[in-house]
Amino acid sequence: MRTDAVSPLCALIVLGLGLAVASRASAEQGSDKSAKLLRHVVLLKFKADATAEQIREIETAFAALPKKIDSIKAFEWGTDVAPENRSEGYTHCFLVTFADEAGRDAYLPHPAHQEFVALLKPKLEKVLVVDFWAK
Repeated sequence: MRTDAVSPLCALIVLGLGLAVASRASAEQGSDKSAKLLRHVVLLKFKADATAEQIREIETAFAALPKKIDSIKAFEWGTDVAPENRSEGYTHCFLVTFADEAGRDAYLPHPAHQEFVALLKPKLEKVLVVDFWAK
């Protein structure tokens, strides 16, 4: 086998692999930046006199916010099903996702959110809110 013919071919293969690896690393770094999302976690503990119907109305109203507020990128919610019995009375967890702080900051005073808060407050015993950047 001729080594002078193989060397340029090997060099091209190594160069091509190097460019592919560099391109993938660059794409992954770019996607990490664009995938960074702000999560807004809301835990609710209702007053003892809150009826099942009132709680369903609150669930429905919270779940309607993504259609009313453009800065909400994703929305999930559920009720506690943990077997550890460590929820301290918090029964509902809502996860609201924003692209950035500006989206969250627009959501908080938004009239639709404020209307929801007004509905919620009379039946709310406690609320716990935590925001974090998803990694």
